[in-house]
Amino acid sequence: MNSDLTHRQLAETDTPAVLELLTASLAGGPTGTRTADFFAWKHHRNPFGASPGLLAETPEGRIAGVRLFLRWDWRDGEGRTVRAVRPVDTATHPDFQGRGIFRRLTLDLLEQISPDAELVFNTPNGNSLPGYLKMGWRELGRVPIALRVARPGAFARGARAALARRGAVRTAPRCEVPTAAAWFATTPKGLPELLAERAAADLADPRLAVHRTPEFLAWRYGDAPGLDYRVLTCERGGELTGVAFGRPRRRGPLAEFTLAEVIVRPGDRGSAARLLRAAAAAGCDHAATHLAPGTEAAAAALRCGYLTAPRTGMTLAARTPTGPLPADRTLDAWRFSLGDLEVF
Repeated sequence: MNSDLTHRQLAETDTPAVLELLTASLAGGPTGTRTADFFAWKHHRNPFGASPGLLAETPEGRIAGVRLFLRWDWRDGEGRTVRAVRPVDTATHPDFQGRGIFRRLTLDLLEQISPDAELVFNTPNGNSLPGYLKMGWRELGRVPIALRVARPGAFARGARAALARRGAVRTAPRCEVPTAAAWFATTPKGLPELLAERAAADLADPRLAVHRTPEFLAWRYGDAPGLDYRVLTCERGGELTGVAFGRPRRRGPLAEFTLAEVIVRPGDRGSAARLLRAAAAAGCDHAATHLAPGTEAAAAALRCGYLTAPRTGMTLAARTPTGPLPADRTLDAWRFSLGDLEVF
């Protein structure tokens, strides 16, 4: 750290200044406006734990940079919890750029979380990936995205507009799917049983996956301020056999339904297909999701019209807090949902 700057732990009283810096450096984020409520939901109410964070500060108390890690736990095939963090919400004030603040805060925060975390992962873009690689991250590959075009004419017009670099549409997409917030407010019946059955079956899968609980799903999709998550459900004989979460959003000129999560009973490809079709019929130009290999949704995808889109997806990079990632932690070692990797 530069001699005229010190670094310290992020405190809740720093939130207004941090939001101002993040907005100045990264604009309004996924909701369009960075609010204290969203920041508290993300970094303080996370069921995996509060986000560790560091600030770089001048002697006068001016914030020069900020670095936060979002906690995100995984479970392996033996049911063991793998404590992890995801680097998020990083900014350096323009007056202090080029002084190594990003690197120093990152390395110091890695050292801080090393006693209680064993994995660090994120999806850096092309501009930030080289910096992460220099700090010990390993590029694992691209997590593919599958698309289902719902409104061919509108999709074609939007794609042409995007290629022509026309401005993004500002209005929110039309969506005819109930909100996740309202669904969770009803204390949905059958969800704990569905998740318990799913978790028991998933123990046979050695890949790392997030342990879904009603509390986690309610926080992630029901309580997220300003993200407008919706819920899709399917039942058989009055029993819940599947649930999915997604949100309508703008992708430049296109209206996209981003399908973040699909959860069905083990082996129930029929419910997975119903949920995939319902996502495509939500009212947007297309639906987009990640379908982890070996899942019911992946097996049902082709007959539901979902195709892997070329030149799309997110680059996964990872390391441990103390050094390189073990060789056996490849891209195939994870079972992701899009909600695990979506930037929010």
